[in-house]
Amino acid sequence: MHDDRTLTEERLDRALRERIRPAVHPRTAPLEFEVWHAPGEPVPFAEAVAAPFKPGAVGDDWGPAWGTSWFRVTGRVPTEWAGETVEAVIDLGFAKDRPGFSAEALAHRPDGSVVKALNPRNTWLRVGEPVGGGEEFTYLLEAAANPEILDGVSALGDRETAGSEPMYRVERMDLAVFDRQVWELVQDLEVLDQLMRQLPLGSARRWEILRAVERCLDALDLDAVGASAPAARERLRAVLSSPAHASAHRLSAVGHAHIDSAWLWPLRETVRKVARTTSNVVALMDDCPEFVFAMSQAQQLDWLREHQPALYARVKEKAAAGQFVPVGGMWVESDTNMPGSEALARQFVYGKRFFLEEFGVETEEVWLPDSFGYSAALPQLVKLSGSRWFLTQKISWNTTNPFPHHSFLWEGLDGTRVFTHFPPVDTYVAELSGAELAHAEANFRDKGHATRSLVPFGWGDGGGGPTREMLARAERLADLEGSPRVTIERPAEFFAAAEAEYDRPPVWLGELYLELHRGTYTSQARTKQGNRRSEHLLREAELWAATAAVRTGFPYPYEELDRIWKSVLLHQFHDILPGSSIAWVHREAEATYARIAAELEAVIGAAQRALAGSPEGDCAVVFNAAPHDRAGIAAGGAALAPRDAQPAVEVEELGSGFRLDNGVLRVTVDARGLVVSVLDLVAGRETVAPGCTANLLQVHPDLPNRWDAWDVDAFYRNTVTDLTEADVVRRSGDGVEVVRTFGSSRVTQLLTLRPGARRLDIDTEVDWHEQEKFLKAAFPIDVRADHSTAETQFGHVQRPTHTNTSWEAAKFEICAHRFLHVGEPDWGAALINDSTYGHDVTRTVREDGSTTTTVRLSLLRAPRYPDPATDQGVHRLRYALLPGATIADAVREGWRFSLPERRVPGIAAVAPLVSVDDDAVVVTAVKLADDGSGDVVVRLHEAHGGRVSARLTAGFALAGASVTDLLERPLAEGSAEVDGDAVRLVLRPFQIVTLRLIPNNDV
Repeated sequence: MHDDRTLTEERLDRALRERIRPAVHPRTAPLEFEVWHAPGEPVPFAEAVAAPFKPGAVGDDWGPAWGTSWFRVTGRVPTEWAGETVEAVIDLGFAKDRPGFSAEALAHRPDGSVVKALNPRNTWLRVGEPVGGGEEFTYLLEAAANPEILDGVSALGDRETAGSEPMYRVERMDLAVFDRQVWELVQDLEVLDQLMRQLPLGSARRWEILRAVERCLDALDLDAVGASAPAARERLRAVLSSPAHASAHRLSAVGHAHIDSAWLWPLRETVRKVARTTSNVVALMDDCPEFVFAMSQAQQLDWLREHQPALYARVKEKAAAGQFVPVGGMWVESDTNMPGSEALARQFVYGKRFFLEEFGVETEEVWLPDSFGYSAALPQLVKLSGSRWFLTQKISWNTTNPFPHHSFLWEGLDGTRVFTHFPPVDTYVAELSGAELAHAEANFRDKGHATRSLVPFGWGDGGGGPTREMLARAERLADLEGSPRVTIERPAEFFAAAEAEYDRPPVWLGELYLELHRGTYTSQARTKQGNRRSEHLLREAELWAATAAVRTGFPYPYEELDRIWKSVLLHQFHDILPGSSIAWVHREAEATYARIAAELEAVIGAAQRALAGSPEGDCAVVFNAAPHDRAGIAAGGAALAPRDAQPAVEVEELGSGFRLDNGVLRVTVDARGLVVSVLDLVAGRETVAPGCTANLLQVHPDLPNRWDAWDVDAFYRNTVTDLTEADVVRRSGDGVEVVRTFGSSRVTQLLTLRPGARRLDIDTEVDWHEQEKFLKAAFPIDVRADHSTAETQFGHVQRPTHTNTSWEAAKFEICAHRFLHVGEPDWGAALINDSTYGHDVTRTVREDGSTTTTVRLSLLRAPRYPDPATDQGVHRLRYALLPGATIADAVREGWRFSLPERRVPGIAAVAPLVSVDDDAVVVTAVKLADDGSGDVVVRLHEAHGGRVSARLTAGFALAGASVTDLLERPLAEGSAEVDGDAVRLVLRPFQIVTLRLIPNNDV
């Protein structure tokens, strides 16, 4: 037999493109429309419907970037179309291949009720099925002129710089007959075509499909496609009904629409994207009862509840029917590297509680397909939130090491394990195409042990969700020879079956480090500072408000704190906190953080004034919000300010340099303003490696191969400029001020020692005007360390400093919270910071055989995409060197550095609401219970990495106590051993415990 394969495949391509797909809508009539271009920001439906519309025509331009235009579309079904299915087909100038990144519209009826959305892959509105003929109708389309910002430097990322020129043109406004048989033929042919092209050339099945397609095309009259479609479909029946092999991979298809809560669009546009996507989903559910759609991010559903209550009611109806499935259990799909301990816990608290209260659903699947790496603290938080399973896809983006499993047990810091799945389809926006399904089956790394995987399908990033075409593919692929079996089902059904069939799944211990997007630890420093500062202010606000409530009857600000927490959690979304959104997003974030800071400072101030009592003279009370005692002040307590002066710090001029000495450290700064010696006077040991300088600012070129704000590529290290020239080196009070200029930028640093402290503080102000540059601060430490220790949520992680394997080499940029430590068994050093996350650690062996371990903080970047002006302007960054530090020292000083004492006029000392007798136990939150009962909730963890027995004492009469989950619900497996007004604790390394303390109000 001659090989005519290509001839038939090309024949099919052209027939589909030129004859069959156009015949889905064989008869059309133009629609009339009027348009109103809304000035400024989007307006409610009631305002838009009353606006002065003007006549429009196909070909009209509309929509400056971020503008909104309302189209009033009217039509009348021709009487000769009676008995037909009729649709409006509308193209507002969509970018055909980028659903979710282009113009979109939400269709309303004249009464304001929502119909469905229009986007580049979903351009139809059903008018009737069947129609009687003569029906008149009106739709009002809220059209968003969202610009495409997909690559390159662009001013379109902020309405303030985007310009006013129209971006789109109306391409089509038609009423059309929908030919169901032709549409079904298209789905038949596309599924078979895609499957055929994935099968081996030597496969008999491939040739069977080819011959069936050939017979189908022979039976199709290209001049009368609609009339001949049934006969053509009949020629495909046999190949479409041939069942899958018994060993075929099983794919659980879950409808999904990944919606970035902000990214290449602002938050306000995400509110509308959620409405557009969910309207499409519930409309599909009306037509297809077996369709299941999973949606994460409680914040997005809360937006829907607030802005589209009628549509939200439809969503709740579908949820009650089991079609619309809340998943994820988090407020947003947050970044998990940088949120602090308590913030990451609150992601689960707020997400889980929303789904419980609004939908009556206890979500069990943690759904994070697109975050940029996953903290080792997550497994324990997943379990403590009441969830069982974890899903992500992003690790498939690793550029160095393919992850070895798709289903496995993920073991966290404390030993908690959760069943985890990475969909081998390697996308969270699948179309259920033949190529995707073939890849999922071939790529699945647990063959022989497991038989199933999950595929999230539906347009995403900018939303859109599944389409009727995708559901048609799923129907045909349910049991089709040559293909994996596809079953639409809920995520929980997949996880239960996958976990049950895998007797001994492999175990992955520790963080899931993404070998990509390492620049997100540094980009958009103001956003990161706002997050860190907000987390610490929330800690203080809850602590002092709870203490004042118990001690003085101070009104605890439940609603205010609830609102602020939700705002902070929203801004931890995985394209906001990582700094990978457009300028508009980060401009608004900076303003939001400033407002949050002012609100929380007011709460803190009011609570502390209530506790400190009426001021007398110059008396002051010093409050300590850190979780460790400090200068005689108990953790979580306050004491009268001491009147005795602290011992002075010596500042000695040495030629053109200076020496600082506080009796614990002796620091030498040379004429260049560089630290050449930090002598630990207690240990008699030098910190700075011989011949090196510490606090050396270094600038690298920073132009990654792609994903500018996201990535730093390893080759950036090949070129470096050391900033060794100083404009000014002078004494400033009890410190040394150093001023440098470089490029178009200026940096001013103040180096100080506090009396009696083993800490060199460095306060840095950078007026940053570089482009595509990376600013680092280097500290070469004279230690031989084969690993570094970095704080993460509820503990710390150790990472190798060597590059023995590609796994270690890939971790050339790492994330740390308040500290990063390196050391030998008897001596170490730590760098602590108030708002920096990115770090790197390298090692060199000197000629004498000794080792230098260099720790660097990543201070600032300057990528130009998606925000061309990333981080331009003035920044204040604080960090410190802590010589002679153990891990315990680093933990303690990290908290103290970020939570300085507060002095408040007053006369009353304040006993802590709770106290713990072991520094290894860190209290991360003290608050009143969310249910308004007046119970005191304390969250704590073991922070040093060892087992500990401790005693937590309540500063009030205790009626009882219980161990709870994150949502403050009693745990069946946990009990609190109460001894008077104390609770005895036995903790494993890094264990998290939440205690609910019940005050005895009768005492």
